[in-house]
Amino acid sequence: MSGKYDLVIVGGGISGASLLYTTAKFSDIDSIALVEKEPSIAAINTDHTNNSQTLHFGDIETNYTLEKAEDVKEGAELLAGYLENHDPDREMHDKRSKMVLGVGDEEVEQLERRYEEEGFGDLFPKLRAIGREEIAEIEPNVVEGRDPAKEMLALQTADGYVVDYGETTRSLVEQADEEPNVDVFTGAAVRDITPTLDGYTIETNNGRFDCDTTVVAAGSHSLQIAKELGYGRDKVLLPIAGSFFLADDLLNGKVYTLQMKKLPFAAVHGDADVHDDSVTRFGPTAKLVPTLERGRISTVKDFLDVFGLNAAAFLSYGNILSDRILLPYVLRNLVYDVPEVGPRQFLPHVQKVVPSVELEDIERAKGYGGVRPQIVDTKTKSLDMGEAKLVGDDIIFNITPSPGASTCLKNALQDTQKVLEFLDGEYEFDEDAFRAETIDNFPRAS
Repeated sequence: MSGKYDLVIVGGGISGASLLYTTAKFSDIDSIALVEKEPSIAAINTDHTNNSQTLHFGDIETNYTLEKAEDVKEGAELLAGYLENHDPDREMHDKRSKMVLGVGDEEVEQLERRYEEEGFGDLFPKLRAIGREEIAEIEPNVVEGRDPAKEMLALQTADGYVVDYGETTRSLVEQADEEPNVDVFTGAAVRDITPTLDGYTIETNNGRFDCDTTVVAAGSHSLQIAKELGYGRDKVLLPIAGSFFLADDLLNGKVYTLQMKKLPFAAVHGDADVHDDSVTRFGPTAKLVPTLERGRISTVKDFLDVFGLNAAAFLSYGNILSDRILLPYVLRNLVYDVPEVGPRQFLPHVQKVVPSVELEDIERAKGYGGVRPQIVDTKTKSLDMGEAKLVGDDIIFNITPSPGASTCLKNALQDTQKVLEFLDGEYEFDEDAFRAETIDNFPRAS
């Protein structure tokens, strides 16, 4: 395999596939290629077993500010509109109730303030504040067995999107691959990217690609490649592996607990699996691991490449992990994967969602969970909350922890506009057509 292209996209997860779809269907770029190292696309974090299957709008994520929720909301509506338009049979997604649950006076007051005073009720017109009786109608197991003296409130919407991001990725690639100017290559691991006088040469284990511009959408590996090219030297990664526990049919939709504002990790929640609503998943846990891919020892070396083993990196880790909230959280999460002990320690988190659950009702989900790279800024010695993008000379690097999958099409829209700048305005992007195929199909509140 080899070729010369205007644009080469490295990475066949949801991020790379979204950019391929956007540039192939709505721009007139002459030649585009997607290069993926695995034998198939969507094989790592995008696989439906390796993420929370949630389309994050910002309505029930209580560690989001109103400003962040506004930004994420548009991105989620773009993807929701795509799913509404291209998945009438619900093979890639489903719609179920979702709620964030507050129990006790303090949590109830926090949700009331968020909904009424902080503007979330206005921003999300489908979101409702509901009490114990209505919670019981929607999710009976959330109320059954709970102390009747405890105050309860939930912010709930019936339009919660559960997404198989792997199937969505395949759909995006199939749509793009209909175009004659598109090539998709799998089993092509990038060995080297070299700047040239008129772009880049990308060496893979299965051929060479020359291009005018490139976008690296390879998750944790994006920063590794960026550093090899001299970008992102003030960034390192804090790789967090998420795991889940499984139970039988306990919930009808998604039930989140309140999140801690200082933590970028999702709060423990329960939800029915996207393809099997008789299975309830609880999680994720958040375990610090020195690897860029779950279960692949070979990527320990990749992590060390990104980490750099320098004083700034160690000092940044030390500063972050010494936090009185984060350190106990990290240590506690290490225990959850320990046989026998882990399920017993995780059980109270499950019982916060479903009080009647007992130890024998849950089991660790084997083979579930991926790695989410949290970005660390070594200048400020702190976590960068959310996604990171590095823009260089005719090259973009996307590092996309949550909610990167939810905002994949918004990110693709922004990258498409930047790519056209790289290509000196030679090509055009039909944003109106893009929106007509995506966000214009999102059902608004009547």
